[in-house]
Amino acid sequence: MAVRDASYDRLRAAGCADEVAYVQACLRLFFNPAAGEVQHGGMPAPAVSAADIADIARLNKVAVFVLKALAHGPAGAAPPGLLGWLDSYRRRTMSMNAACIGDSIAIDRVLRDRQVDFVFLKGPLQQQLLYGDHFMKPSGDVDILVSPAGFAAARDALRSAGYEVAGKSRSVWWVRFLGEQHMVRDDGGRAATVDLHHRLQQPGSPSPRDIDGFLRRKREVTVAGAAMPLISASDMLLLSCISVVKAFFNREPCAGYVCDVRAAASRLSEAEQQMVLDHAAAQGLADTLLLGLRAADVLLGGAATLLSDRAVRILARIDNADLFHMVIAPWLSSLRWPQRRTVLWELCGREPARYLAEASWAASADLSRRLFERTAAVAPARGDG
Repeated sequence: MAVRDASYDRLRAAGCADEVAYVQACLRLFFNPAAGEVQHGGMPAPAVSAADIADIARLNKVAVFVLKALAHGPAGAAPPGLLGWLDSYRRRTMSMNAACIGDSIAIDRVLRDRQVDFVFLKGPLQQQLLYGDHFMKPSGDVDILVSPAGFAAARDALRSAGYEVAGKSRSVWWVRFLGEQHMVRDDGGRAATVDLHHRLQQPGSPSPRDIDGFLRRKREVTVAGAAMPLISASDMLLLSCISVVKAFFNREPCAGYVCDVRAAASRLSEAEQQMVLDHAAAQGLADTLLLGLRAADVLLGGAATLLSDRAVRILARIDNADLFHMVIAPWLSSLRWPQRRTVLWELCGREPARYLAEASWAASADLSRRLFERTAAVAPARGDG
C-alpha cells in the first residue's frame, strides 16, 4: 500500500464537497465538451479553494484533464490561481513524460537485441492512444510486462543497460507475490526507473489467468520513428479496471484510472463490447471489469451502453454517492467502506473455490511481507552491534 499523502488529513478536515464536485464537473466537461458550463455545487468559482482543487486533481492524476476542460468552460470558471498552477503542472508532466518516452525507446532497443518478448504498459504510449496526447498524466516509471518464464532474462538485459534492482524489491514478497521489481539507473542525476512485471494485480484481488496472452495480443505503435509494443485495446481496458480495483482495495484516489476506463470503453462498438465481456470472463476478470465500468459511470455519467448495463449489478450494496467518493475522495472519514473480503467475494464471482484460492494467496503474501519487514528491521540493529 502506498504511503498516504500529507494532503489527506487536510482535505479530510476541510471536507471539500464543493471542490470535489468542481473536479467532477470538469472531468465530465472534458469527456463531453458540449455539456456546457462548469458546475460546482452552485457556488461562484471564487468561493471554492484553488489549493484544495489542486490537491484533489493532483492526487487523482487528473490535473491536465481539468486544465483542458476549463478551456471549454466560460470565462471566470476557474478560481484565482488555479489556471497558473494547472499550467505549471502540465509543463512538469511534459518534462517527466518526455524523459519517460526517451527511456522507453532505449529499453525497447535493449530488450529487442536480447530477443526478450515484452510489452509496454500504461504511461505516455497509452495516453497517446486514449487521448491523442502523451502528456495527460505524469509517468515517472516505465512499466514493462514479460512472461514469468522471461522475467530473469529481461532483468539481465536491463542490467546490461545500467539498471539495478532497487533494494526493497529484492524480497520474495516483491518478486513472487507482487510479481514485479523496480530497477533504477542513475541517468546524470535523474533516476530512470523501470517497473518490470510478470504479474498484473496485487494479492487480495483477482489476477488475470493468462499473463502470456497480454504478450500474444500486443500491437505496435510508432514513437519517434520506432515501433514499440503496447498491449491491445481490450487489454488496455482490462488493465485500467485492474488499476481501479487495486486503488479501491488500498483506499487510494483513482479518478485518473477511471478516466482511462471511460476513454478505452468509449472506443468500442457494441460487438467489441461483447467481445471484451467474453475476454474478461476468460481471464477471470469479469467482475473486475464491471467495477471499473461502474466507477466510470458514477464519476463521469452513465454511458447507456452494453457495458454500462452490465456494470450496474457489481457491489450493488454500495450506493452511487459512496462509490463516487471512494473513487475521488477516499480520505473522507464518513465513508462506509465494505470489508475487503466482501469485495473479493464479489470480484471472484461469488465462486467459493476461487475465493478461497485468492484469499489464501493474499494471506501467504501478507505473511511474506511481514517476514520481510521484520528481517529488514532487525538487520540494521545487528549491524550496529
